[in-house]
Amino acid sequence: MGEAKSEVEEKRERLEAPLRDGWRKLPHSLLIFEPATSLYYYTGDWRTFKPVRDRSKCIACLLCWVYCPEGCIYIASDGGIDVDLNYCKGCGICAKECPLGAITMVEEEK
Repeated sequence: MGEAKSEVEEKRERLEAPLRDGWRKLPHSLLIFEPATSLYYYTGDWRTFKPVRDRSKCIACLLCWVYCPEGCIYIASDGGIDVDLNYCKGCGICAKECPLGAITMVEEEK
């Protein structure tokens, strides 16, 4: 017997269905079937460097949060910041914008 599909798998299948017929059958417009569909796909898998916060330097000014183009920085339970590495691309903008150098880019270990 086949296993039941998860809710995420069902949504992904439904969103990708119009694309299966081939690109020539797509209408000439941007197709947005529902907002925030990137939540179903982890986009940080190809990153080379990841941001690491030095908790002793971080003053939680949140400039990293403001400048993060992916919106993957959030406020941690200790009042500082944390990064959702499932979506972080490793661009380093957060480290560049941190006024105290509390974020360093460290080579990703796979």
